[in-house]
This record gives sequence, structure tokens and C-alpha cells, in this order.
Amino acid sequence: MQRDRVLLDDMRAAATRIVALVEELSFKDFADQDTQREAVLWNLTILGEAASQLSVELREKHPKVRWRDPIDLRNRVVHGYSTVDVEIVYQTAITHVPRILDDIQVVIAAEYPPDGD
Repeated sequence: MQRDRVLLDDMRAAATRIVALVEELSFKDFADQDTQREAVLWNLTILGEAASQLSVELREKHPKVRWRDPIDLRNRVVHGYSTVDVEIVYQTAITHVPRILDDIQVVIAAEYPPDGD
């Protein structure tokens, strides 16, 4: 389904941006830099929103991917923004997001193999 491909590409782009944003930052730097932190939160929102819109068929076809995690985090950021723990956001960005990025790339490769050009 073409919509799933667009959503997976959105997820990959958001996850890639998150990884780049925190790549060289210590937790203290992350906590002190509003712009970086807000950019990560925005991209976590994109990541979760795109995951929530993927077809059930695609998600069921790839049950090892923890699709619920970015969705739940997005809901927390959007609906509980005033109580979001900055340390959890940082740990998620440096630990969990690279794993979901790897999973997304595996799904894209499996579902949309290159033409062989």
C-alpha cells in the first residue's frame, strides 16, 4: 500500500532527525537546550503519529516491531506535555529511537525492495 510507504518514510525521516539531534549531546546539554529538546519532541510526535496511521495489515505482518511504543510516546508528549520527563525523552532518543529506526529500515526493505536498477 502506497500510504504505508509514505508513513514509513516519514517515520524513518523523523527517527533519523532525532538520532542526529542527540548524537553529540550529553543529558545536561539536552536538558539545557530548548531548541534541541523541542525538535526531538516534535519529531517523536511525527514518529508516533505516522506509526498510528500504518495499516493494520502492515503492523500485523511485522509483529516484532514495537509499533505501540512510538504511538504511546506521541500520546504522552501531545496530551501530557507539561509532565514529560526530559530524562526519559533523552534516554528514549539515544536508546530506543535507533532501534526503531533499524526496524523501520528492515520493514521498508522487506516491503519495498529496490528495483535493481
